[in-house]
Amino acid sequence: MRGLRLLRAPAVLLGSLCVLLFLGGTPAYAHTALKDATPGPGSKVAPGADVVALTFGRLKSGTTPTINMTGPDGAAVPVGQPAVADGSVVCAAVTPLRAGVSTVSYTVTSADGDTQTSAFQFQVADGAEPVAVPSACQGLSLAKPDTGGDDTILGLSRTTVALAVAAVVAAGGGLLVVRTVRRARTAERKGATV
Repeated sequence: MRGLRLLRAPAVLLGSLCVLLFLGGTPAYAHTALKDATPGPGSKVAPGADVVALTFGRLKSGTTPTINMTGPDGAAVPVGQPAVADGSVVCAAVTPLRAGVSTVSYTVTSADGDTQTSAFQFQVADGAEPVAVPSACQGLSLAKPDTGGDDTILGLSRTTVALAVAAVVAAGGGLLVVRTVRRARTAERKGATV
């Protein structure tokens, strides 16, 4: 009987520990999981969508979520600075989406400081249903994506344009020198034959 009492105390202790681990040991990441998205994971949408929206649980105020996109060709799709609506919906303007499979990757921080980074894909296809801007994003003034418009002239970088202008000026100056030398030689020949 005494041996049974000795075994009972460790068994109760072990049982209590298991209960505590079971109740308190659940992962804390569930509250930052993606709840909804427009366009959503695995969805098929028409070309031209220019806003993405991701819905989570309550997000930490003062933090800025990040959203990145990759287009069907593997190139980065310009994304504007994300804005948070209603404390849980992350909205961002993107350049109009083209046909093919696009990938959205994101990082958000929940209200308790838990950070989640994940990604999903969706397909843009002709004939699919157009995607509407979610109502939570409609009242926001979303930053336009940086498409390099400020650093380009006719689709070329400012450096390329500056080098092209310098080359044209150098070529024009060279032609001017050649013409001046030819005129001087022609004038010398005419002067020598007279």
